[in-house]
Amino acid sequence: MRTTTPKAPHAGRRRRIGTAFAATAALAAAGLGTAAHATAATATVTHKVSAKAVAAQVAKAHVQYEKAGCGATPKKGFAACDALRVTGGTTAFMEQQAALKGIAPRTVKPNAASDSPTGYGPSDIQSAYGLTDAASANGSGETVAIVDAYDDPNAEADLATYRSYYGLSDCTTDNGCFKKVSQTGSTTSLPSADSGWAGEESLDLDVVSATCPNCNILLVEAKSASDANLGTAVNEAVKLGAKFVSNSYGGSESSSDTSYDTSYYKHAGVAITASAGDEAYGAEYPAASRYVTAVGGTALKTASNSRGWTESVWKTSSTEGTGSGCSSYDAKPSWQTDTSCSKRMIADVSAVADPATGVSVYDSYGSDGTGWNTYGGTSASSPLIASVYALAGTPGSSDYPAQYPYAAAGTSALNDVTSGNNGSCSVSYYCTAKSGYDGPTGWGTPEGTGAFTG
Repeated sequence: MRTTTPKAPHAGRRRRIGTAFAATAALAAAGLGTAAHATAATATVTHKVSAKAVAAQVAKAHVQYEKAGCGATPKKGFAACDALRVTGGTTAFMEQQAALKGIAPRTVKPNAASDSPTGYGPSDIQSAYGLTDAASANGSGETVAIVDAYDDPNAEADLATYRSYYGLSDCTTDNGCFKKVSQTGSTTSLPSADSGWAGEESLDLDVVSATCPNCNILLVEAKSASDANLGTAVNEAVKLGAKFVSNSYGGSESSSDTSYDTSYYKHAGVAITASAGDEAYGAEYPAASRYVTAVGGTALKTASNSRGWTESVWKTSSTEGTGSGCSSYDAKPSWQTDTSCSKRMIADVSAVADPATGVSVYDSYGSDGTGWNTYGGTSASSPLIASVYALAGTPGSSDYPAQYPYAAAGTSALNDVTSGNNGSCSVSYYCTAKSGYDGPTGWGTPEGTGAFTG
């Protein structure tokens, strides 16, 4: 297991401007950029290109990827992470940059990280989900908790590198923004380190930073990936005051799930999110818990429409894509009204998860890619949605916030995803996108924060 000290975070003002430009110029091309963005684009771009042309090139994105080291099929009573790391090919972000600059796209070298971002960053995420204003003004005083297994020794240092690169404010232990604890709340007696879970933790921390830059972040590390230890870590996150808790892991459903519900995930007044899974059609737990917001995954690409972006169900193959489905054990919550599934239906909402349209992550611990990586999987969508809840404000003390998007169903507060599927199923909406509610994407993706408040 290799540990690497991160590069100094002042990785060049020139690089940060280039990265910021790629995103802001795309907005300008789509007619969505601010005056400041337009000025930056004018000063930097010499190649004129239409939004339609950018979108056409972005559509060519194609990558190879691997499960993170924490993603192997778990044994009974344990969970795997839902993170996928890009190891080769060209991402949507790289195609976007190339189109805007009028150059051939570079590629990710197999099994190698990059010295600069190759995935979507904060401005892309905020633009795609109508969060730019909220991300600037909201989130102060709110804490988003990340629950994962094992220790990432470089978590704080890697977070600092990510935030410095993108010009985000410091989030450190010293200034009270960042805190890392074990499942018992200890800051000193932490679990053993694990490079696979370290990549997952970097993904989660960076997505929270990108979506809610003003939020505090609490990282709770379970001593193993057992359902019981991860659940105990969720309880500790709530005990420490987090009102928003993301869980980017899952495993097979079992008859024990209903007891896990009440022991670990039933926390009124707390928005708890869970990844829907990365193995295409099929239900997993804890996404199946009626007390969590189950988050599906999409492919997110720039477009020449008024939004500037388009989404479809993420599916790479018959065994790779967002999870969805009708739970075998968990009861249907009263606010979920689809008629064919008599129990809990997955998902509720969704966000970017396709590795080809993945997010930028900085990770320096372990041998599976040190430096800038692009990650996908519903491990990206869960912390994103938890952070949108945080931007929307503290939930009502007696509420289970998974119901909030249902109150906004069919409104402009959600982007309805109507194309794509994640496999074959006996009931069409269980696995195929359509207008309105469907399993793979739920009621859609955020358009601002209106669907995530009571």
